Amino acid sequence: MTKTVEFYFDLGSPATYLAYTQLPKICAENNSQLIYIPMLLGGVFKATGNASPAMIPAKGRYMFVDLDRYARRYGVPLKFNPHFPINTLMLMRAVTGIQLRQPERFQAFIDCLFKAIWVEGQALNDPATVAAVLSEHGFDPDEVLALTGDEEIKATLKENTETAVKRGVFGAPSMFVDGQLYFGQDRLDFVAEALR
Repeated sequence: MTKTVEFYFDLGSPATYLAYTQLPKICAENNSQLIYIPMLLGGVFKATGNASPAMIPAKGRYMFVDLDRYARRYGVPLKFNPHFPINTLMLMRAVTGIQLRQPERFQAFIDCLFKAIWVEGQALNDPATVAAVLSEHGFDPDEVLALTGDEEIKATLKENTETAVKRGVFGAPSMFVDGQLYFGQDRLDFVAEALR
């Protein structure tokens, strides 16, 4: 039976970006399926009383140095976004909408957004910047914006977030293999081990 990795993610997390760069390869090497589950990290923080490590100055400084170490180890680009933290509510509704309505374009959609935030350092808090990024990658910004107001899409993201919290998720990235939670991009070796 093919194993799965359920990947709870939010675009606004640099650690999630690093996990996103590695999980497809890990799953391919282990004949496993990667299931992307968009959630709202702000909602998870609110429900669990957690907060971004960046809110503690010393920890925040260390975290970005450490993430940079991992990026070099993985051989992937990572740039600290000067606009961090990014309010991802509309972005994650858009991600959920594309996943539901245009699943064949989902990978390209998250690829362009992760790259804009964590490689190019763009201000995706700004609707005009988001529109420019989407246009550049062949997405219609008006069509995407319409998805963010769709009640089914809003409900799906809310449900994903609530389900994550019920399953014990307190931050991002969070991955489940065989019902076991693995938190953090620095636990990918345990994910790979569980798949084997």
